Amino acid sequence: MTSEVWDPFGTLHRALWIGGGQWAGKSTVARLLAVQYRVTVYHYDYHDARGHNDRRIARRVGLGEPATEPDPDSVWVHTPPEEMAAETLAGFPHRFEWALDDLRALVSGHPIIAEGWGLRPELVAPVIDSPRRMVVMVPTPEFRLHQVRELPRASSFGHHLSDPSRAQANRLARDRLVAEDASRAARRLGIRVIEVDGSRDAAAMAEIVADHFSPYLPDLR
Repeated sequence: MTSEVWDPFGTLHRALWIGGGQWAGKSTVARLLAVQYRVTVYHYDYHDARGHNDRRIARRVGLGEPATEPDPDSVWVHTPPEEMAAETLAGFPHRFEWALDDLRALVSGHPIIAEGWGLRPELVAPVIDSPRRMVVMVPTPEFRLHQVRELPRASSFGHHLSDPSRAQANRLARDRLVAEDASRAARRLGIRVIEVDGSRDAAAMAEIVADHFSPYLPDLR
């Protein structure tokens, strides 16, 4: 699958990738693998929300849009989930390029795992030499609701909203649509999809992912 992507230290082509839907446990699995196999983990969501904000502002200005964030109500309450999902998917390619820049500069003596919902199968596929280097984790609708109930950050927006219930319903619907799109793309590209339904704990899910990545992880036997 590898294409001519600038990769001065070979980091991108040797990386392992965990993509998929929100609240599927990607970060937790990556952290468990980091401890067990001493891999280096790149958390896309953290960098995307913080380290890339200057690029996000610059892109908005370049498009002739206001530099400030849009009104939270207009984003979460008044935008239909289908439109939210379409906007999210349209923005992923630009955000992926920013993540690639981070990874190009990351050099480690251990395998590198990049995880996050913006690491889309169709974007990662041209970088990797085998579909075995990626896995896509998506939550079932029931497990997504469980995560919203159990994880404070899953139900928090960080903004005052006129209708928090509607905003949450919109976000859940958006996340479902984005996750379904990731699953379709992965299956089309021959990349493994793991459906997370909560029947296995995080350690068991990490074992499944480790087995998938086993050709590239240290042999602990």
